[in-house]
Formats: sequence, structure tokens, C-alpha cells
Amino acid sequence: MVFKKLLGALGVGGPSVDTVLEPGPALPGGLLTGEVRLRGGGSDVTVDRISLLLVARVEMENQDEEQEGTVVLERFTVGGGFRLAEEAEHTVPFTVTLPWETPITELHGQHLGPVLGIRTELEVAGARDKGDLDALAVGPLPVQEAILEAFGQLGYAFRAADLELGHIRGTGQQLPCYQEIEILPPAGHAHAVNEIEVSFIAAPGGLEVVIEADKSAGLFSDGHDTVHRFTVSHHAVPHTDWNAQVDAWLKEVIAGHVTRAVPPSGAEHHGDRRGSGPGGGAVVAGVAAGVAVGVVGGMVAAEVVDEIGDAFEEEEGDEGDEG
Repeated sequence: MVFKKLLGALGVGGPSVDTVLEPGPALPGGLLTGEVRLRGGGSDVTVDRISLLLVARVEMENQDEEQEGTVVLERFTVGGGFRLAEEAEHTVPFTVTLPWETPITELHGQHLGPVLGIRTELEVAGARDKGDLDALAVGPLPVQEAILEAFGQLGYAFRAADLELGHIRGTGQQLPCYQEIEILPPAGHAHAVNEIEVSFIAAPGGLEVVIEADKSAGLFSDGHDTVHRFTVSHHAVPHTDWNAQVDAWLKEVIAGHVTRAVPPSGAEHHGDRRGSGPGGGAVVAGVAAGVAVGVVGGMVAAEVVDEIGDAFEEEEGDEGDEG
């Protein structure tokens, strides 16, 4: 993936930058490798710093209205402190480690909905330019893939996935946003729950799986949510019957949901959840409800990710200066 930006903040004839990422999806907590290719402009300059910013498009609530915005998930300094001569070429290779909580953007090569980008920021003579964005593909960790596959094997269907600004109370969440994967239940559970929302909070020591069962209000009843939290090890993947494990989780969640009982020991409720509406429906318009999570072909129209610039076009000018 390549993007180029003439550094307008430095004036016409300033240096230009291309950032090239290694092909293929990255993994949460994994390495992102590539190189920043610089070409000098009409005069010699000193490059003070080269930064890579991992940015994400998130949903947020603002006065009871759901809006979208851009947040910086991580900032990496990959170079700087050198002289770039007029018209000279200079390459800076880099290898950085993505946050463990980096959202998943694809499964089996099919886009899930969330949009992540890498922005290169160049600082020269006190001027800073954010550069352009290009999409970053992130695949699931083995344990995340095993859990999603189990949902599909159990008859659940993918609905949408989005990023919500806020924190899930009772978890070890570090990033300013979390991912929600919305899944529709099979017919046998449709009377008890409208949808299941799954969030993954990954860390080096394991994975927190937050499952929320949502039942919207009927004509004469109040809607209610039940949230449970489970913890699994990264090393459990080859030794676990994931269909049985996920089925046990779902039975516990749905049973508590039906009875409106207090969640059992180990369960945690979502808290401080800004922008927690259903969302994401427009992103996956045209997705068949019967497409299982484990067989995700055709989930999202290709035009959704054709232009990452469109996804970030309303970004506020000073968002990238924080963090």
C-alpha cells in the first residue's frame, strides 16, 4: 500500500513522502513493517521527525445524536534528525508493534466494516504535515478467529461491526475505543434475544470476550441488555472445543437475559459507553442475514473501502495533534 503527499505546509517545492507497507493483513499485537521514502524538494531541509499514526474512524454520541469522528490509536516515531538535500532520495525502513487491542477489519479476506488508516507525519523546520491516509488491513488473532468461526458453526449470522468511542467497564481496555461485532441469533433463540454483540479486549496474557445480549422493547415490555465477560488464553486455541465453549457462553448469557437475573460471578456490565447505539447498518447494507460468521464471503460491498479518504473526510484538523 502506497500513499504520497506533497507537504503543503512546507510550501510548493517541499519534500514529498511515500510510505509503503508490507502486503497482507497485520495482526493485533503483531509487527507492521514497511519503509518511508522521501524525496527532497527545491532546497535542503532538516527532517526533525517522522511519525506514523494509527488512526480509526469511530462512532460517538453527541447530544443524543450518533456521529462519526477520527481518533489516534497509537503514534510511532520511526526516524528523524537528518539532512535531506535538494532532490535527494532517502529511505527509512521501519518495524513497529501494533496495539493488542487493534480492531479487526477483515476475516478470511472479507472486509468487516471498521476502517483503519496509517498516516505519515513529517516535521521539518517546526512545520508538521499530516500526510495522506491509506487503509490498514488487520486480521484476527487465532483465538478471535476460532471464536467467530464457532458462532458461525452454531448458526449465528454476521450483521455488522463498528468502533465505539468509550470504555467497557471492568475490562483491561487501553485504547479510547472498542469494537462491537453484531451477530444475529438462529431462529431457535430469536424469541429470547434480538442480537448478540461481541467485543474482544486482547492483551499479551489472553483475551477478554465481552458478550451482550440485546432485546429491544416490545409493545408492552421494556427492552433490556445482559452483558457477560469471559477470559481465554491465546494458547487454548488448539486444545479447546470452541463450538462447545461458545455455546456454553451463549446459554449463560441468554439464560440470564431471559430471567433478567443479576449476572453471575465473573460477568461485567458495559459502563461509560459513549456512542453505544446499534450503528454500522449502513456500512453493511445488502448483507444477507443468513450469512454465517464462519462463512463471511460477500458481507460488505467493495465500494465501502474503495476510498479511505471518503471515510476520514470529516476529520477535524487538530485530532492528529493529540496523543
